[in-house]
Amino acid sequence: MIPPARSSVRRIAALLTGTLLLVPAATGCGAGSGSGGGDGEVTSITALDYYTDATEHAQWGEMLTECGRTVGVTVEHTSVPGASLIPKVLQQASSRTLPDLLMLDNPDVQQIARTGALAPLDEFGIDSGGFAQGILSAGSYQGSVYGLAPNVSTVALVYNKDMLDEAGVAVPRTWDELKAAAAALTRPGRYGMAVDANPTFEGTWQFLPFLWSNGGDERQLDTPQAAQALRLWVDLVNSGSMSKSVLNWTQADVHDQFVAGKTAMMINGPWRIPALNQEGNLHWGVAPVPVPQLGQAPVTPLGGEVWTVPRSPSKARQEKAARVLACLNGPANMLTAARQHFTVPSRTAVAARYAEEVPSMAAFAGSVEAARARTDELGVDWPKAATAIYTAVQSALTGERTPEEALRNAQRLATAD
Repeated sequence: MIPPARSSVRRIAALLTGTLLLVPAATGCGAGSGSGGGDGEVTSITALDYYTDATEHAQWGEMLTECGRTVGVTVEHTSVPGASLIPKVLQQASSRTLPDLLMLDNPDVQQIARTGALAPLDEFGIDSGGFAQGILSAGSYQGSVYGLAPNVSTVALVYNKDMLDEAGVAVPRTWDELKAAAAALTRPGRYGMAVDANPTFEGTWQFLPFLWSNGGDERQLDTPQAAQALRLWVDLVNSGSMSKSVLNWTQADVHDQFVAGKTAMMINGPWRIPALNQEGNLHWGVAPVPVPQLGQAPVTPLGGEVWTVPRSPSKARQEKAARVLACLNGPANMLTAARQHFTVPSRTAVAARYAEEVPSMAAFAGSVEAARARTDELGVDWPKAATAIYTAVQSALTGERTPEEALRNAQRLATAD
């Protein structure tokens, strides 16, 4: 899977914030290519996602096939590249040919739901109990749940155990401890800390744990709490504990720096664990993102994809699709997907069981409980704030503006017409 990266670098902000509003409410969306287009017997339904990686596509295909079997339908499964999904959904909504089952990156749900193209899941009696509030929020629009995510992700602090032991440094829990640890771990050719601060939604994603954990808010960016969070990153760069190259690094680049021994700690997600596990000589651990004060719980962003049921003239097709969606979100399938993709099961009780089974996922599972959907506060206006945030990070880390000045400018950008 490509969690937040999908939620970040593949965002087509201008398209989402403008074009979608021109799409007519898709209350008569077509049923797709499967048989049973009317309200007669439904023997097949269609499903669309962006899982184009061969292994990932096959794994989700197997799960869809099995869930379809339990429901009594064949699932015709299609995947398109992540950057192509939203344009395809827009085209299909306009021509009323949406699939019966549609996967969306969670920040896109509100945009698509606002067009009228999706059906609220309570119409089909879908059980949404046991999900953390942030996960439900990620699939909701105006108080109704339109999508559920079998699995989610977030970020945490990944650290090199050998480097910390050699330097006599404890795993940092607070911002002060983070600064001290990063300084102690910095050597010629090695930085103590690395983040992705590039000018994309991915850079915003990585800054959010620091902004939110300090009480900052995307609705009002020019606050002392936001400035303190940005000052932390500026101090790490200015002190030499973090490379100025973070301005251009993606999360994949940060991972590569960590694996190469060029940084002792990094902020990253569980999707990096398979690659980390392949490094036989690398001893690494995972801890929650450090917080301003000891005893606080980090507030991190929620990544992951949700499955939705587009509206269709055929109630029977919608009901079959909804039953497949419910199957995908069953505890057993959540665990299967989590094991395959190093994600966190979305039901709290299942996540706790998984964290015991896979200790390297415990910090991620724990953080998911308090994680927030990026659209929770601003809804469809989130892309403007996200752009303003990464612009502020860039201008502050380059020294063009102070954190306070950068965030005042960010607030102007976020609220501009």
